[in-house]
Amino acid sequence: MNIVDNPHLHKTAVTSSVFCQDNLELLKSQPNESVNLIYCDILYGTGRNFGDYQDLKPIRSEIESHYLPRIIEMKRVLKQNGSIYLQMDSKINHWMRCIMDDVFGYKNFRNEIVWCYAGGGIPKRNYPKKHDVILFYTKSNEYYFKHQMRNYSQTGSGRRSNGDKYDLNAETPVNDWWIDIAPQNTQSNDTTGYSNQKPKELIRRFILASTNEGDVVADYYLGSGTTCEVALELGRKFIGCDINPRAIEITKERIKRFA
Repeated sequence: MNIVDNPHLHKTAVTSSVFCQDNLELLKSQPNESVNLIYCDILYGTGRNFGDYQDLKPIRSEIESHYLPRIIEMKRVLKQNGSIYLQMDSKINHWMRCIMDDVFGYKNFRNEIVWCYAGGGIPKRNYPKKHDVILFYTKSNEYYFKHQMRNYSQTGSGRRSNGDKYDLNAETPVNDWWIDIAPQNTQSNDTTGYSNQKPKELIRRFILASTNEGDVVADYYLGSGTTCEVALELGRKFIGCDINPRAIEITKERIKRFA
């Protein structure tokens, strides 16, 4: 990939390359097995216009037409020990699971992670919809993975360690349902105003679990640039892409301290 001559490139530092273009175009230009980790907060299939982007309609043919060629390319650019995390909600996760099984193989499905959160209204005729799903697949059985730990005080439970006492500081591996990470605080200093920004701690967990320092992290639905900022903070290289120029400008502003 000749990133120097690419007119879409906004290069902010030697460790990050951010592109404003269609992600399928970028993916096709990337070398085989050049990325260690892909994390994408994808289009959820609501059919809505969020101002910053137009979401896909919740129609199976439209979802498959958009994602299938991109998922095929994502698999190609992943290294043999690489991992991919795709975040969405319950509108399209059943279709995406079928696409991922077809492309990556059922045997390379590792987890369906559920991120639970609070906030928002309560519907009158339904259960409140308060979770996202993150599908975790790998390129092969050679994938890198390091358990992330949290203490019992973060899980709402405890472990008996001395008679009837609970040791809330004892650590346990993070499981596949997450209740300890809050949504992006709109009053936080790192809030960008970009639609549906995700908290840094959520993405930090994926990066720490599935990469080492110096590895390459990619996000092809860049949005507010959170993945880029977290990757650079953790000493990873980064490739990002979004078709919206505003997303690129926000990302450049967030990571200019790394230049």
